[in-house]
Amino acid sequence: MKRVELVFIPTPGMGHLASTLAFAKHLLDRDDRFSITVLVMNAAFAPTNHSLVQSIAASDTRVRLIHLPQADPPPKELFFKSAEKFITESVENYRSHVKEAIINHVLSTSLPLAGLVVDLFCSSMIDVAHELGVPSYVFFTCNAASFGFMLYLPTRHDQFGIEFRETDPESVIPSYVNPVPPGALPSLVLNKEGGYISFVNHGRKYQEADGIIINTFSELESHAVSSFFNDGIPPIYTVGPMIDLKDKTPSGDNQAKHEIMKWLDDQPPSSVVFLCFGSRGSFGEPQLKETALGLERSGHRFLWSVRLPSRDDGLARATDAENLEEILPLRFLERTRGIGMICGWAPQVEVLAHKAIGGFVSHCGWNSILESLWHGVPIATWPLYAEQQTNAFQMVRDLGLAVELKINYRLGSDVLVMAEEIENAVKCLMEGDSEVRKRVKEMSEKSRLAVIEGGSSYASISRLIEAMMANVTVPAK
Repeated sequence: MKRVELVFIPTPGMGHLASTLAFAKHLLDRDDRFSITVLVMNAAFAPTNHSLVQSIAASDTRVRLIHLPQADPPPKELFFKSAEKFITESVENYRSHVKEAIINHVLSTSLPLAGLVVDLFCSSMIDVAHELGVPSYVFFTCNAASFGFMLYLPTRHDQFGIEFRETDPESVIPSYVNPVPPGALPSLVLNKEGGYISFVNHGRKYQEADGIIINTFSELESHAVSSFFNDGIPPIYTVGPMIDLKDKTPSGDNQAKHEIMKWLDDQPPSSVVFLCFGSRGSFGEPQLKETALGLERSGHRFLWSVRLPSRDDGLARATDAENLEEILPLRFLERTRGIGMICGWAPQVEVLAHKAIGGFVSHCGWNSILESLWHGVPIATWPLYAEQQTNAFQMVRDLGLAVELKINYRLGSDVLVMAEEIENAVKCLMEGDSEVRKRVKEMSEKSRLAVIEGGSSYASISRLIEAMMANVTVPAK
């Protein structure tokens, strides 16, 4: 069959754009019949770093990027009431730009359009696919259990009609093995300012897609994946772990990376606990003091990425800390010299791959979980926002692949995670040949087998390609 075109529509923000490009390139590597166009939005909540996007695009000329005109953003006040609602409305405002770009730059070419691949926040673009008469596929960058939760939301809403409450009983959600307590639910489903209802609507819209592509593998989430075998759910394709193992060091951070890796080279194997909380993960002074005391009392070597809350309007990422001597406990840096290293930004993938790393205190973002499992590094859970609480719950309670530091912690909470809790979690994570460590090593092997020929994800991508090719139509122009 001759070549076909796919259009990818990622949510603005480098995390979503980078994972979209990684999956797009993987499809191109698997089948040279595809030509791929990525539509890039430049939204207020995640201004696009054009130079970085261009460098990514230049690394693979098979992917064409089209930068869309700026769309009017929702009122900024909405972001502080509900970030999820703000992002959803921001994306919806791009619908006309998306449709025009496809008509003018994709349908005008000689290649038939095989479909639109839309990010989890871009469910409104499924309507654009309907209008153009082409298939749509959701690229779900979180895990299968979270997708099951999204499918559960409309059913629950039809029954109760209101948001979740912190006083609710545990929820029986088909994609989780155990009932989920309200403290482990994402903050957005407690949100009465539009966050909850926006995700109810996303969950409904996903069911109109022609397929759901999830960055997971069936051996990891067998229960969640098996829960989808019901009428009315689009075909599910597990294609993970889709992680970027290449060096992504920003040009200004090469010296920092060199110092980190040099320090790790001097440490014994599996002796260092790594603390890192993602691009938006940050803590105030009181929590940093408790964390420092907990690390010191644990007696273990540590590499700690310390970030402070942004000083601007809250839309930006966390910032590197300065004047640590004034923030951390008196003489902490002096007492831990030689056994601990504190950094700002950290090259997470390269650190997790280092032989010196024995444990990972993580915010439980899904990409971070997949990276830690790939490298066989067990996690102590410290979720902050988004779906990280349910990720932590699943990893600890359902899968037995992590140590519980916290499950119900939320960013911005007045509650401090105390030094004793951190000390105990680090000791549990780092000491002895625990059952969790054994299970993580086994899952590491399974993650690597899943993506090679004969593996579950490899086979799932083959089925996806077959479905995409079978669904190709030539829409009227």
